Amino acid sequence: MAFSPNGNGSGGRGRFRHGAALSEINVTPFVDVLLVLLVIFMLTAHVMESGIEVDVPAVKTTKDTARELPIVNVTKEGDLYLGDKVININQLASTVQNRYGKAPTVYVRADKSVSWEIVAQVLAELGAAKIGVSAVTKAEDIRRPR
Repeated sequence: MAFSPNGNGSGGRGRFRHGAALSEINVTPFVDVLLVLLVIFMLTAHVMESGIEVDVPAVKTTKDTARELPIVNVTKEGDLYLGDKVININQLASTVQNRYGKAPTVYVRADKSVSWEIVAQVLAELGAAKIGVSAVTKAEDIRRPR
């Protein structure tokens, strides 16, 4: 077997000339993977939000809490949910007491377009069972003119 002076025996007609290594990095696969991950993130980001859509009325102040409490949702159609499960108003108080024990407070999230009569019935049902009630609202945007 003979050795050539240029190193690869091809007379310098190869991908690598004179035995030099390729020092460029191909970033196309890296960019492709990043774009796929971006698309996946964009499609799944909205799933991380709360499951039931309720448009609560705005007030000037809100108070944050870190305690885990039961949440009663009243949709604009008038449907009642305890957490994310549909519930009958007649079973509301007993289910809250069975599931959460002596819950000090239940959050009530009601859509701002729901009839006040439905919200009043929920409050009366919880009040009759001696369960505390807190209304969930969102902060009013004070920058917008009235």
